Amino acid sequence: MRILSVVCHPRTSSLTFAVAERFVQGLKDAGHESEVLDLHRHGFDPVLGEADEPVWSDSRKIYSPEVEAEMERMRKHDALAYIFPIWWYSMPAMLKGYIDRVWNNGFAYGANQLHHRQVLWLGLAGAPPEHFEKRQYDKMLSQHLNVGIASYSGIPDSRVEILYDTLNENSEYRQGLLQQAYRLGLEYCLKPA
Repeated sequence: MRILSVVCHPRTSSLTFAVAERFVQGLKDAGHESEVLDLHRHGFDPVLGEADEPVWSDSRKIYSPEVEAEMERMRKHDALAYIFPIWWYSMPAMLKGYIDRVWNNGFAYGANQLHHRQVLWLGLAGAPPEHFEKRQYDKMLSQHLNVGIASYSGIPDSRVEILYDTLNENSEYRQGLLQQAYRLGLEYCLKPA
């Protein structure tokens, strides 16, 4: 299976990138192919301008060359994975801008939906699980990503995994997070339709 792994963090030395590296290694060890798209190093512009604004009456609109190229990149993959820090209980603006521009009318919803059968949203949270559970931020994030984005775009198998307490600098704890990311890659596969 070919999986597009999109990573969003301004620093390549971040835990987010270390998690992405271990996740992708797990994919490879399971026999999958993975292309990694680093939104920051790629220079993706997250600002939705007029060229990429959805036209509700025209699902065959041609979008900007940057967006059309990203749509083509997505078409080449069977499944998707997004790896990002959770900031303000959501995805970073860069990743939200990518979704806004690329998962667009006529491609991800409207006359057509995405052909991908599976997506993993792998978020890194600085707080412990209790902090998220107390105000149901974990459920809010899952509802938003699994239903509001993935299901709306036709992806039947969407899952949110959160790696908690990422500010904990204990090396054993961090190794555990990296091992968890590796396992998620190793076990990432399409379920029978």
